[in-house]
Amino acid sequence: MANPTPYRTLPATQRLTLVAHDISSSRDARDTYIRAIVARGGGFRPEKLRKWSGDQLAREVVRYNLETPHDELRLMIILYVELEPALQIEFLDATGVAHEGASIPDDAEPPFAEASRIRSSAERLVEKHGDDARRYLRTIAIYNSEAWPGLLEFIAP
Repeated sequence: MANPTPYRTLPATQRLTLVAHDISSSRDARDTYIRAIVARGGGFRPEKLRKWSGDQLAREVVRYNLETPHDELRLMIILYVELEPALQIEFLDATGVAHEGASIPDDAEPPFAEASRIRSSAERLVEKHGDDARRYLRTIAIYNSEAWPGLLEFIAP
């Protein structure tokens, strides 16, 4: 893959943790992954897969890269808002964006900050956290670029 998505750049163990968390916290996600395994072929029946543990399902999903782009976005939100919110909180603080924990209010209007402030905050985040910050910034730039002016240009290779 020439230019993998931010999700695909995560280590397999971290992707496995994210998928397992998604399966354990959402029946819809569990059903979605079961459908993906069945659609892949190999003779698995949904009834059999419903008996599998979340960890077993997650291993199958990650092993065969069955996560869709929609799944990947949901998983990155889980990562940066629920499981490891520190990067998002630090970036939101630095840009002056109102937030509660790692969540931006639903009624917040993009753009969330001025391009110059976003760039300087992104530079400091990358300086402090390296590749993890680059992955985080790439994630928000790809999935919500209109909210973060200038960020796509900043993270461009």
